[in-house]
Amino acid sequence: MDTVLTAATAGADIMDPQCPSRVVFQRIGDKWASLVVQVLANGPVRFSELRQHVHVITPKVLTQTLRTLERDGLVTRTVYAQVPPRVDYELTGLGLSLLRPLSVLREWAESNVPSILDARDAYDDAREAALPEG
Repeated sequence: MDTVLTAATAGADIMDPQCPSRVVFQRIGDKWASLVVQVLANGPVRFSELRQHVHVITPKVLTQTLRTLERDGLVTRTVYAQVPPRVDYELTGLGLSLLRPLSVLREWAESNVPSILDARDAYDDAREAALPEG
């Protein structure tokens, strides 16, 4: 498996604007995509449930995000023939493999947010103090 992974990524360079890995990196960095993936971690979820868990996402943006994740092979969409129609979204194997790195990033963000907020305040205070009075 390592040989396949190495062969597949041998020419990949995230710093190259033409490299497809850059698009993947941007997708993972998208705030809605990463949140949706984390909501789907526990199994299939319906559209309305996703909206409730993610909060403040519009139906249009959630639909676009889900379509993009489906196109990238991270999410599957299953339609059940019933009235009213039921649609479930679920992570694929590839989507599941993204949970571990997202979990590490989430833990880092949640544990470092106080330091980041303090740094922002210090930066803003320093900028205000440096402004000429006028």
